[in-house]
Formats: sequence, C-alpha cells, structure tokens
Amino acid sequence: MADVSQSRKPGLPLHRLKSPWTVVVAVLALVAVFDPGNLVATVRFAGAALLHTSVYILFAVLLLAGLKATGADVLVTRAFQGREWRMIVLAALFGGLAPFCSCEVIPFIAGLLALGAPLSAVMAFWLSSPLIDPPTLLITAGALGWPFAIAKAVAAVGLGLFGGVVVKALMVGGGLSEPLRVYQRKGCCGAGPKAGDTPVWRFWTDPARRAVFREEAVGNGVFLLKWLALAYVLEAVLVAYVPAEAIAAVVGGEGLGAIVVSALVGMPAYLNSYVAPPLLSGLMEQGMSSGAAMAFMIAGAVSSVPAMAAVWSLVKPRVFTLYLALGLTGAVLAGVVFQALV
Repeated sequence: MADVSQSRKPGLPLHRLKSPWTVVVAVLALVAVFDPGNLVATVRFAGAALLHTSVYILFAVLLLAGLKATGADVLVTRAFQGREWRMIVLAALFGGLAPFCSCEVIPFIAGLLALGAPLSAVMAFWLSSPLIDPPTLLITAGALGWPFAIAKAVAAVGLGLFGGVVVKALMVGGGLSEPLRVYQRKGCCGAGPKAGDTPVWRFWTDPARRAVFREEAVGNGVFLLKWLALAYVLEAVLVAYVPAEAIAAVVGGEGLGAIVVSALVGMPAYLNSYVAPPLLSGLMEQGMSSGAAMAFMIAGAVSSVPAMAAVWSLVKPRVFTLYLALGLTGAVLAGVVFQALV
C-alpha cells in the first residue's frame, strides 16, 4: 500500500473524526452544554456498565488472541470438506466460531470457492459468521443476559442452515448458475486457507506466535473498549432523553408487526455486534419486546457494511440480493420464535 501520509494537508486527520472516542467526547460535550446537571449521571451510568462488562471483555480478548496465536482458525476449513449436507451443517456451526476480522472473510471464502466448496455451504457460513463469535457472545451476555446470548447463537446457526438449504435447493433447480464474480485479491490482514496448516497449541514457546498473541490482545482490547464506551454512552443518553412511549410506539408490543418493523429498521442501521447489545438493553428497558430486539440485532449484523462487503465482492448481484433476503427473513423468524419461547 502506498504511503500517502506526506500528501495530507496539515490539521486533524479525517479518520480521527470518525473515531468512536471522538463521538464519545462529542456526545458528552453536548450533554455538558445543554444539560450540565445530567453530565455526571451520564458518565457514571456508562462507566458502571463498562466496568460490569470488563470481565467479559478481558476473557474475549484473551480467547481471540489465543485462537490467532495457535492458528486454530485453520480448523474452520474442515467444515468445507466432505458431503454437501455435512458441509452446510458444519459451515453454519463454525461460522459463529471463526475468529476472522471483516477483511479476512473475503480472501478466506475466495480460497474456499477456489478449492471447490459449494455455494450452499459458503452461504451458510456467510449468514452465521457476522451474527456471533466468541467476543460477541460474551458482550451480548454481559449486556442482555445469557439466555439472550445463547438464543442469538442458536439463531445464528439456524439462519446459516436455513440459507444453506435454500441455496442448495435453488442450485438444484438451476436458479443460481454462475453466481461468482471474478475475484482479484488485494492486500488484507488475512489469507485464504492453506493445505497442511495445523494449529500449534503451545504457542508461548514460539517467539513469533507470542508476538501475534500480544498484538491481537492489545488490538482487540482497544477495539472493544472504544466501541463499548461509545455504546454505553449512547445507551445512557437514550435512557435519559428518549421517552419510553416513543420506543413502545415503534417497536413495542408482542405482535408480529413489531418484530417485522424492528428487522426492517435494523437492516439499514449500521450497529456492529459490540455496540448493538448495550443499546438494545436500553431499548428493552424503554418498551422494546425481546422478539423485536432479536430481530433487530440479527438483521443489523447481516446487513452490516463488512458483512455485505464480503458477499458483494465475490458474488453477482442476484446472489447478494438473496443473501439480504435470507437475512431479513431469518431475522423475523428468529424474533418470532424467541418471542414465543420467552
């Protein structure tokens, strides 16, 4: 990648203006200006919530760093070997366990497609992968409780299975012939699957792997901290200034309508899986139903920019549209089932 730092004009870099820390400071500054009496309460609310989640953050950071350092992520490639039905099931299961960053998914899937993995299994992985991973599971449990987190993990696997089965049926009928674009690899933080890679569980004996662990732990720790700080500040503002009646009027109630509306609202709302749980906790306190919250979270994760970019870069528009349709349908179904069980 070319170094363009010398060509930038003096002043504040634009990427800093998009930082979660900048938004946190801006939100607190607005509270200080327009409602100074509530500033301390807002900071206290966000700080207490962040402290409560800190144990989950620490465990998630260490787990993800360990997976990267050992190279255990290569085990995911085994989900794409064997019979197609087996591949669909394992791809849906491993989609929630894969410790891939957003840009790693693209070359990983491209490599699998090049190795002959069927689109049905790939779709199962695509749909379940953005919904849950070890850090997201822990963050969701910390904000919304373990029943909600486990239900979301089950919904992720179910959505993957649903998408894989639908795509398999369409391919049998000839509805998805030649679905792929021509993929050209660009620089990224990851690579496609490599034959012969095996995990090294005693990673601390290898200086290079210890360095990977340290880099991943620091990087993921800062990432989670900044996004959760933003999430809890926004939750504090939401609880303080958005009337419960307004939330209940849009996504309240126990019926199908609220769940469908929540899924439709969640799709265009770009909230990553670390910001969404705290905000949904605040919305549920204001009158949002549990089924609507589940539908909102699943629809939002499927349609997040990184998830959509991974699909758009590799398949033709009709497959991309199918991905979104499956995600929306699955979000509504998950919300309905969760609401019925709760």
